[in-house]
Amino acid sequence: MEMSERRRLILKLVIQEYVETSVPVPSELLARKFGLHVSSATVRNELAALEELGYLTHTHTSAGRVPTDAGYRYFVENLMDRTPLSATEQRTIRHQFYQVRTELDQWIQLAGAVLARTAQNVSVVTPPRAYQSRFKHLELIAIQDTIVLLVLVLHDGTIRQQTLAFETARTQEELSRSALRLNERSYDQAVSRLEELLTQDRAAGSAFEDIERQVLEIVVRAMRQFEEQLNKGIHSDGLMEALNQPEFAQVGRVRQVLEIVQGGKGLDSLIPQALASNGVQVVIGGEHGRDEMRQYSVVLSRYGVANSVAGVLGVIGPTRMAYPRTISTVRYISTVMSDLLGDLYGNETGRNASES
Repeated sequence: MEMSERRRLILKLVIQEYVETSVPVPSELLARKFGLHVSSATVRNELAALEELGYLTHTHTSAGRVPTDAGYRYFVENLMDRTPLSATEQRTIRHQFYQVRTELDQWIQLAGAVLARTAQNVSVVTPPRAYQSRFKHLELIAIQDTIVLLVLVLHDGTIRQQTLAFETARTQEELSRSALRLNERSYDQAVSRLEELLTQDRAAGSAFEDIERQVLEIVVRAMRQFEEQLNKGIHSDGLMEALNQPEFAQVGRVRQVLEIVQGGKGLDSLIPQALASNGVQVVIGGEHGRDEMRQYSVVLSRYGVANSVAGVLGVIGPTRMAYPRTISTVRYISTVMSDLLGDLYGNETGRNASES
């Protein structure tokens, strides 16, 4: 079966009507309301074809159809009108941000509030952090004969400290010499490059001394842990907007979405993916691959300063989401936040972190 132009139109109308009303869409309504110039029987046949294609389904209690995850995906990629926010909305949003121009925390809170209000769903915003954890400097300080303090400094100012126990005593002179060699080899390197150095060392067996290899392995683990924490501290807003959606009439659904946005549950893999991607990312229902996310769609975008700092912002809501407006809102807010951070860091290419 093929997607004819009529089927494309009917699928688009079904999704738009269902998003607006949350009521399964019958063939009679489509034929009457949208002037399709075909009979209800013809529309029913086309709805059946779309259901066979996997884009629509129906409940046992109604003859009307509702979109499937595949239907929403086809709509997002092929049918929806890609209209930006109006010029008036854009001016209003920028004015709000520039009123708190130098307050990063307030930018994050405002981004969450504007996303929630404009998209009428729950918003999520992570604070901007280093794109990748990049090595800057380390010190090895003798505490006792075999006990050493490792002080690791990353490029964004993050400091990690850890005590190490070695089998043999090390003088401060030996430790300082090892730290110097590691600093020379590792400066400004991302964790992926440090892992390559370790792999090369294991193959060649001559690049590092034993103590240097042990220290570098600890540094790599610490930097990986830092990157994994990027999804922590998620700011969320829009619970009241979400409660207006019929999908959240049940207390259990409200509790579930709170767990997602406050604990990061369900977003832990999506945020790193968004940080590594360009443009707006849309994940719909079952595409998450996780049961707790099966009834939700997430629209995310990276924002920040290219090759410097980045965060993620977006919207989470039921799969019955107004995708065109949500995507336009997420795209525009990410652009505004990138511009603001570009000004803050003195980098005119800030927007590059969010553009596709």
